[in-house]
Amino acid sequence: MSDEPAEELAGESLEDLLRRLAPQVLGALMRRYGQFDTAEDAVQEALLAAATQWPAEGVPDNPYGWLLTAATRRFIDWVRSDAARRRREDADMVAVPPSELVAPGADEEPAGEHDDSLKLLFLCCHPSLSPPSQIALTLRAVGGLTTAEIAHAFFVPEATMAQRISRAKQSIRKAGATFGLPPAGERAERLKAVLHVLYLMFNEGYTVTAGPDLQRDDLTADALRLVRLVHRLLPDDGEVAGLLALMLLTEARHDARANDDGSLVPLAEQDRGRWDRGLIAEGVALISATLAGTRELGPYQIQAAIAAVHDEAGRVEDTDWPQILALYGLLERVAPSPMVTLAKAVAEAMVSGPGAGLAAVGELESDDRMARHHRLHAVRAHLLEMAGRREDALDSYRTASRYATSVPEKRYLDNQAAKLANA
Repeated sequence: MSDEPAEELAGESLEDLLRRLAPQVLGALMRRYGQFDTAEDAVQEALLAAATQWPAEGVPDNPYGWLLTAATRRFIDWVRSDAARRRREDADMVAVPPSELVAPGADEEPAGEHDDSLKLLFLCCHPSLSPPSQIALTLRAVGGLTTAEIAHAFFVPEATMAQRISRAKQSIRKAGATFGLPPAGERAERLKAVLHVLYLMFNEGYTVTAGPDLQRDDLTADALRLVRLVHRLLPDDGEVAGLLALMLLTEARHDARANDDGSLVPLAEQDRGRWDRGLIAEGVALISATLAGTRELGPYQIQAAIAAVHDEAGRVEDTDWPQILALYGLLERVAPSPMVTLAKAVAEAMVSGPGAGLAAVGELESDDRMARHHRLHAVRAHLLEMAGRREDALDSYRTASRYATSVPEKRYLDNQAAKLANA
């Protein structure tokens, strides 16, 4: 065992160490045995054993080998038990020499760990799965989170999340998905799915959909870690770089987004002195280099460019709104969506006045996807307030609050309504 405390290994926490090693161990099992569902369960058992034993006994000298040995033993136990129960034997799977069961690869460093992580990302984002299932499976298999942690992140019972993950693994097995990179002809489309999952994961962590918390730092950290990994593997892909830059530039505002009591602070009111200048510099440099060399402009690159314009403004009044409006117009053509149109309406209001913004918002009110979304009514309320239409703004703030499911967002909307009511 290592003499270093379990809480810290070369500056890395035990939790971070286990999350980093989880996809490496799973990749080794997949290469050796296949059977993603059983292999993934075995890795989870090994991670749980390590989290229980290592704080008391110390971190092993070769934590990867320890985890691989533990996961392999559990995997073989399950396969043999299943074989006995079904009264059949799979000679290739269960007739494993005892020496291999003791410590397969225990003295070796993980090979191709980053490549394994990319293969696992493609597997977890298989097109046979729904986006929620893709996210849950990615968090568990590649992010190293437990089912309980994932359930907590999405405010569902642990049993419900366990069933979702189990069904996802069954779907992958039925689809005949294998552990490997997709065929060249499918790779671009499958990469879009991977990036979309990481984008959704980050957004859910940055602004939690429902519940008492504004942010979930664990989700944003995992999404950022995984997209950094994909960028290291695919450094020449413009959309991978764009998504990484977007996350960096957005995460840079983290500390200024909430007051000490957890209440929401909108972008225009944030203390920009609390923004992380290191992340901003990294994000701006990355998106600038990407845009200079890109052959195909994608939505993540455009969103990163918008975030860079916001972050480079030292004061809110220094924001280059005409440039932001032009970028949203481009984004609307490349990747049209109601949310993009709504954001563009705000930019139009900042360039041409609230009337122009309200006209754009009005066009969205007939969209069934937006009619009951709190952000449509919140934006309308803000623009009505800018236009001096206090009573109409008050009604819109109250409507937005009724539709909001996030407690911090609801509290912010209620406070805005109260200020107008008492004005």
